Amino acid sequence: MEKKEFQSESKRLLDLMINSIYTNKDIFLRELISNSSDALDKLYYRSLTDDKINVEKEDLEINLSFDKDKRLLTISDNGIGMTKEELESNLGIIAKSGSLSFKENMTKDEKIDIIGQFGVGFYSSFMVSDKITVITKSIDSKKAYQWESEGVDGYTISETKKDSIGTDIILHIKEDDEEFDYCKYLEEYELKNLVKKYSDYIRFPIKMECTHHELKDEEKHEYEDRKEIEILNSMIPIWKKNKSELKEEDYDNFYMDKFSDYDKPLKVIHSSVEGMTSYKSLLFIPSHAPYDFYTQEYEKGLALYSNGVMIMEKCGDLLPDYFSFVKGIVDSEDLSLNISRELLQESQSLKIISKNIESKIRKELETMLKDDRENYVSFFKTFGVQLKYGVYNNYGMDKDKLKDLVMFYSSKHERLITLKEYVDEMGDKQDNIYYASGSSIDKIKNLPQVEQVKDKDYDILFLTDYVDEFCITALQEYEKKKFMNVSDGGLDLDSEEEKEEVKKVNEDNSDLLKDMNKLLDEVSEVRFSNKLKTHPVCLTTKGDVSIEMQKVFDAMPNDMGIKAQTVLEVNEKHPISKKLMTLYKKKDKTEFENYTKILYSEARIIAGLPIDNPTEISKLICDVLSK
Repeated sequence: MEKKEFQSESKRLLDLMINSIYTNKDIFLRELISNSSDALDKLYYRSLTDDKINVEKEDLEINLSFDKDKRLLTISDNGIGMTKEELESNLGIIAKSGSLSFKENMTKDEKIDIIGQFGVGFYSSFMVSDKITVITKSIDSKKAYQWESEGVDGYTISETKKDSIGTDIILHIKEDDEEFDYCKYLEEYELKNLVKKYSDYIRFPIKMECTHHELKDEEKHEYEDRKEIEILNSMIPIWKKNKSELKEEDYDNFYMDKFSDYDKPLKVIHSSVEGMTSYKSLLFIPSHAPYDFYTQEYEKGLALYSNGVMIMEKCGDLLPDYFSFVKGIVDSEDLSLNISRELLQESQSLKIISKNIESKIRKELETMLKDDRENYVSFFKTFGVQLKYGVYNNYGMDKDKLKDLVMFYSSKHERLITLKEYVDEMGDKQDNIYYASGSSIDKIKNLPQVEQVKDKDYDILFLTDYVDEFCITALQEYEKKKFMNVSDGGLDLDSEEEKEEVKKVNEDNSDLLKDMNKLLDEVSEVRFSNKLKTHPVCLTTKGDVSIEMQKVFDAMPNDMGIKAQTVLEVNEKHPISKKLMTLYKKKDKTEFENYTKILYSEARIIAGLPIDNPTEISKLICDVLSK
């Protein structure tokens, strides 16, 4: 017998799961039954591709049994079983996926994904039991093994005897306490109810010996108990049931079980399509993003079935990247069970299904936006970045599909609005859709460039996501209204009289501006401006690359060398302009240079850009203040 300890990370995860994630103790049975179903799936698939394994689907089953006196609950299956190494891998490290290892060990031609996340849900059993024993025999091993644990202290693995392949999970149910009656998990009616509630869709029979209290003699009112093996689940996959048969709770339970989520989905999309290519689909939009959603480790895709038999857990070809957050299954009789991944990508049927699913998701989101705005806003705050990414990805090929789904923060309404809502409220005199970019709403509100546009009573879209400006650039326009960055040096909201006035100021001080420009190598131009109200300076840009876009490029691991062409604009009505003119006329070169450097540094700070020489600038500011 080998005595082993869990890794420290596993101990913490076990404690977190029992005390935080799984607050509903009932789901432990759902988790164990799902693992058993997973094991049966694996064995059945192996039998289809390995002539040495002779298994009939009708013989595969899950069995429940209980012993009240010994406080034991047993969940058994005659699935693929586990070797000693798999026991160690699957149950020795919490959150280790046994299905992932199964996938990696298959040959190239057999390469598929298998449902399940064996390991995490298994440990939810410690919510109701103080000791777990697993007895298993693998299809690939002549020996059977026993895994046993009483919790975070560790576990043992030893060789044992088992006549048939499969796995028995034996739980020693906790003693009742003031807070909870654990004995209910040793009651026939409770187990039947839990199976019906959480695992009715499992496509293998879940059997249990049940007691039937029958009338023996009507005249004498005598009864007798008769034992009979019952199948507790309907075995009809939930996606093959009619919508009228299902309640919201059925969908929620299926989703939380199948996709290891602890929250209900935000939206359910249940479809049955008949035609040249027929299929059934059950799709879910999660209420929150998975912890790894915005990482390279995240894998998109829908579980793909052929007439009820899973052929791939995550078929990425069924979802465009911009809908990668969608979870669910697709089941089609028109797909071959043994189709390879390479042939699947060329399948015309799959392409038709994928196109239909994309259209269905988009229409459902459009309906949610129209009829259930509160939920749509919640959805967009979670997954909106992915939609915006879809607008500009692939050179904007999908922008027309998504442009009415994206939302941006409105300065007027102080909430998220669509582009259509913005344009519908535009006045006749407004030609552009104005926007401003920054790291937060508060910072954008305080940008000097925002003042003039707000004074004209124009709404401004505040862009705070790194992807926003790239999305806007890909769109170029919406309903023939062009987008205009308030920080664009070409922004022109002045009257003809104002234009002439500022033009004259720049002409009269052309030498001053040239000398300022020489001091500031990084800016393409320095000019006096009347677009600023209370602020003395700001940075605007020329060309397609804005300052916020440059920040995104600068954050990338490989330096792309893409920079914004910046313009330093000085408020010609601010006292600082008169100060600069006075210093220049006095030919006070040192002071003039100091003021120029300070003003440029101030403009960079406002724009959220770093200062290359903060110590020098700090000294200059102190020198100026002390005079």
